[in-house]
Amino acid sequence: MRISEVQRRARIGVRHRLASKAATPEEAAAAVVALHGTDPATVFLSAGARLAAPGPEPVERALYADRTLVRMTGMRRTVFVVPAELVPVVHHSSALAIARRERASVLKTFGEGGWDEARLKDVEASVLRLLADSGDATAAELGRLEPRLREQVRVAVGKPYEGVVSVGSRLLALMAMDGLLVRRARAGGTWVSGTHYWGLAPEMAELAVHEAQAELVTRWLAAFGPGTEADLKWWTGWTLKDVRRALSAAGAVAVELDEGVGYVLPGDEEPVAAPEPWAALLPALDPTPMGWQARDWYLPREHRAELFDRSGNVGPTVWWDGRVVGGWAQRPDGEIVWRLLEDVGAQARAAIEAEAAGLAAWLGEVRVTPRFRTPLERALASS
Repeated sequence: MRISEVQRRARIGVRHRLASKAATPEEAAAAVVALHGTDPATVFLSAGARLAAPGPEPVERALYADRTLVRMTGMRRTVFVVPAELVPVVHHSSALAIARRERASVLKTFGEGGWDEARLKDVEASVLRLLADSGDATAAELGRLEPRLREQVRVAVGKPYEGVVSVGSRLLALMAMDGLLVRRARAGGTWVSGTHYWGLAPEMAELAVHEAQAELVTRWLAAFGPGTEADLKWWTGWTLKDVRRALSAAGAVAVELDEGVGYVLPGDEEPVAAPEPWAALLPALDPTPMGWQARDWYLPREHRAELFDRSGNVGPTVWWDGRVVGGWAQRPDGEIVWRLLEDVGAQARAAIEAEAAGLAAWLGEVRVTPRFRTPLERALASS
């Protein structure tokens, strides 16, 4: 069976809660499996684009009070905000393998400074005792209590990118990857701040790797399907062998796409009803534009130089009815400005204008600058 590009774009609107809004941040996150969390603002902006009543308060409540959303390192060594019930799946399918590689890297990096596995584990045990005795703490507070975290090692000596790295900056993140620590409440500032408290991670359900990978692929297919093996390999960061094993375990059904063979869940081959035309302003690193490796069916190639940085990070995008048609930015005075990269007609322009006004209203006095800036975003922000 063939699934057309038009049908795939209809699925984006419906399943990613961009045409029909979600009631809660948890629903918004689950609709795209997880929200990108490398840039703290992305979490709030991505949720806001999908919520019937957008704003920072419900997202902060889910993250820090109810803890129904959890910030963690996951696929591709990227920080995500994950629905709490999905944490064991992401941990066992992806994070643990990343942690093993990261531990080897940390030992190699700090080895010349006298660090070995025994010393690393001794500091980890000290951090766990401190958090158990004193409660949640920032990285700076932990550094005062455990001075070894403040030790610095010079890396890449003699290379253009030579620099100094603190032990704590790598070790605390590694402990989180291992499931020992979790990022807790924001430590001051506004919701765009990345400073947070570290706390002891709660107990986690045990899952076999293949079971966790099958469940994650099932979630991805429900949200992003159809997609190809290459899409999944890129999104997960797994080997092709792991992807194929997980697709088989999920019972994935092969379908024909313009770029080749794709996969959907069993029973998901039939068309979904197209929603009414919709507009959206999605932030940098939003999970929808970052959901597939092959993007021609929703993001024209001629737009990419304006909308991506040199490392492949997408900037703020303007969407119309399942396609990327432009970009947007926030000026220093708070105004939301946008530019279309193609002619989409009066109806689309009016809908985009309404989205921009709504975004400006709930942002209020907060100013958002993406961590990874793109050519069009820079140009608009300074115009």
